[in-house]
Amino acid sequence: MSEWWTYSPSDFLLFSPDTYYRLFELYNRWVWPGHILALGAGVAILALLRDGRTWRGRAISALLAACWLWVAWAYLLSRYDTINWAARYFAIAFAIEALLLIGAGVVSGALRFAPAAHAAGRLGLATFVFALVAQPLMGPLVGRDWLQAEIFGLAPDPTAVGTLGILLSAAKPVRWELLVIPLLWCVVSGATLWTMGSPDALVLPVAAALGLALGAWKSWHPRARR
Repeated sequence: MSEWWTYSPSDFLLFSPDTYYRLFELYNRWVWPGHILALGAGVAILALLRDGRTWRGRAISALLAACWLWVAWAYLLSRYDTINWAARYFAIAFAIEALLLIGAGVVSGALRFAPAAHAAGRLGLATFVFALVAQPLMGPLVGRDWLQAEIFGLAPDPTAVGTLGILLSAAKPVRWELLVIPLLWCVVSGATLWTMGSPDALVLPVAAALGLALGAWKSWHPRARR
């Protein structure tokens, strides 16, 4: 029997990188042409950020909640659970995030979104645009098939990163209870990608670190709290 110190983190994975990314390929084939609707939802969120009217905040919150619910059921529970037993618990967390968004943003109308003029707001908005436009391209750019691309609103990673960006770019005040699950997902998924040796493994930890820094800055800086 091999000694415990001879094991590497990859020895404890329940699946191979090929299996992991092949799952996205099968999933993308299954949901097409849902990619068009997901992209439309992302563009609609950007369009709704023009001012802080309550109805716009409710619409943005509803769109984000719909994305989290879809990922919880269609990908995590229906697909990822076939190769990772923890996926069902991830799905519960994603559903909880959706309910939090519905409660805070849709029912109570407590989430106000308006373009932020400070640096934190611009960085948050850039993070959302990155999740919507650039993150789906990263897989193909590092050698994976285009059919394995991860899309905001359909796949968990860009959905979490994009939600962090929206909440930190425009939400007033910072709602930490809404940030916890996206931040934790960035850590969990980033660790999975690192264990698999994925070239883009640092994207999610960097997004989480940026989210924490922006959230702290907005919470304590007088100009950002206005």
